[in-house]
Amino acid sequence: MDLILYNGKIITMDGNLPQAEAVAIKNGKIIKVGSNGEILSYRESNTEAIDLKGKIALPGFNDSHMHLLSFALSLEKADLNGCIDIQELIKRVRDFIEANGIKKGEWVQGRGWNHELFYEKRMPTRHDLDNISREHPVILTRTCGHIAVANTYALKLAGIFENPPAVPGGSIDLDEKGMPTGVLRENAMELIYGKLPPYDKSKIKKLIVEAAEKFIKSGLTSVQSDDLESIKGDFEEILKAYFELEGENKLPIRVNEQVLLPTIEKLERFLSLGLRTGHGSEYFKIGPLKLLTDGSLGGRTAALTFPYEDDKDTKGIAIYTQDQLDELVEKAYLNGMQVACHAIGDRAMEMVFNSYEKAMKKLPKKDPRFRIIHCQITTEELIEKFSKYKVIADIQPIFVSSDLSIVEKRIGRERAKWTYNWKTLIKKGVPVAGGSDCPVEPFNPLFGIYAAVTRKNLSGFPEDGWLPEQKLSVKEAVYIFTMGSAYCTFEENIKGSIASGKLADIAVLSEDIFKIAPDDIKDVEVEMTILGGKIVYSK
Repeated sequence: MDLILYNGKIITMDGNLPQAEAVAIKNGKIIKVGSNGEILSYRESNTEAIDLKGKIALPGFNDSHMHLLSFALSLEKADLNGCIDIQELIKRVRDFIEANGIKKGEWVQGRGWNHELFYEKRMPTRHDLDNISREHPVILTRTCGHIAVANTYALKLAGIFENPPAVPGGSIDLDEKGMPTGVLRENAMELIYGKLPPYDKSKIKKLIVEAAEKFIKSGLTSVQSDDLESIKGDFEEILKAYFELEGENKLPIRVNEQVLLPTIEKLERFLSLGLRTGHGSEYFKIGPLKLLTDGSLGGRTAALTFPYEDDKDTKGIAIYTQDQLDELVEKAYLNGMQVACHAIGDRAMEMVFNSYEKAMKKLPKKDPRFRIIHCQITTEELIEKFSKYKVIADIQPIFVSSDLSIVEKRIGRERAKWTYNWKTLIKKGVPVAGGSDCPVEPFNPLFGIYAAVTRKNLSGFPEDGWLPEQKLSVKEAVYIFTMGSAYCTFEENIKGSIASGKLADIAVLSEDIFKIAPDDIKDVEVEMTILGGKIVYSK
């Protein structure tokens, strides 16, 4: 036996044996789970045995949706999270330029601003960014990733300052004179992003490793990551980077790649490579086709069936027409791909269900495991469709922290009651998985579990939780970040619980989250992470 953990509280998430004292591990797999005496009988002269001293151990956490490369890139950009006004944003980017010695004419990027937190309660404009620099092209991405603002230099460099074009699935905000304000929404951001210098494969590999090493410290052993549009250039370079790291045994975490291929041309090119959902190994595997069908609630680009309460002139942005979405979903589905669609607004979800229903009618499959990522603003009818078709609700509980202060403003009090209906989804038998959408929100899975259980932000507001009837139990919250996420990737038989024959991926916590006050879950630390039977992090 290679490793034994004993004298612990092993929460297995396995219905056959929900709790145990010890676990035995060999060759990266769990051999046996049971009592101290039972497991210690497997001890050999070369076995490493660790006394957990009563600490709680859980299956390694699995983030069902994040952006690993975007997070890694964010570490190389100006950090704009928490800016309280536009002047602070300006100062942070100026300081970033100076600290990094960015030369005139070179691109300056930042990420994380949220105008809802600004004193001014407005989005920054090109004029604000011109005060940062007129000698650097500057682009700053909103925290949601669906809106960006560029300075005049960047707009001119992209050729969209004069006679700005109409953008299908996006928009360029204009002022009263018909000139760009600098704010770019959804697909319009690509007009700037396309001008950014590309990264080579060696740099991509370095970024992947750096990000993954941070995730491991939070108890994450698997992540499902949307990366292919994070870096401009050839998406094959990103796939090659992952496959090479996996082949070199240098990938620090298990990755299931959500292949974002926004056009039929890119999808066909991907399929021509012979890759399909499930291709790969236990460390790197091709996941679903990922499609973005709308934007964000904070940026008013989530596609609604009704006008925004605080902007009656818009219902958000649907990235695709119904025909375009149908074509992409059908092409992927008929060619052996699982499909996962980002959809926040109810109109976007209706379009996605239309596409899923058409595909299933054309070729019925026993277990397609269609997914909808975020599924924020539902209706009773939509939840019934989730239940009827067993479409996976891929939720990000930590969104509560950012959204609870804006939902009623955006969609009104009555419609807000249909926001993040997690408990209802579970009661209806809908498969539910948990993620973070990092770097939109922090990747720490314990933050997500805290938010699911309390329905509060990280400051503990509101006191009784937001729409408290939708709170999850601690067991339900842990389940969605373990077994729920494993089900997303057809891997519930090899990960997600601590059971014989499964991968030995385990997280040991500093406190028992099943016993402490729910408000304290966010402060719990990971003391050890075990991946494939090896201790990859120990505090």
